[in-house]
Amino acid sequence: MWADWSEGALRKAAERSTLAINPIIFAEVSMKFARIEDADLALADFTREPLPDEAGFLSGKAFLAYRKRGGTKRSPLPDFYVGAHAVIGRMALLTRDAARYRTYFPGLTLIAP
Repeated sequence: MWADWSEGALRKAAERSTLAINPIIFAEVSMKFARIEDADLALADFTREPLPDEAGFLSGKAFLAYRKRGGTKRSPLPDFYVGAHAVIGRMALLTRDAARYRTYFPGLTLIAP
């Protein structure tokens, strides 16, 4: 179910803009592959974006707000960093977890079910 939605949403997004991933997203997707060359081939249509320091800073602030609200995760990665990177880069974020991103990054443009 989610794979079909994600594939369709990515196709539509590719028609409107450039698709991009950062090292965190690459790490998450690459777990499905035995070799880095296979991961690179599967992600050939995506631009690779570095993680700017500003995204790290914003990620830390969002994580701090999360912890103050009673959040139990001990690390701001990966979700907060991915959200912060999208904000800093003025990119839309494709996600199935819209609630968290809307809470901690209210100005972020989301592509969500």
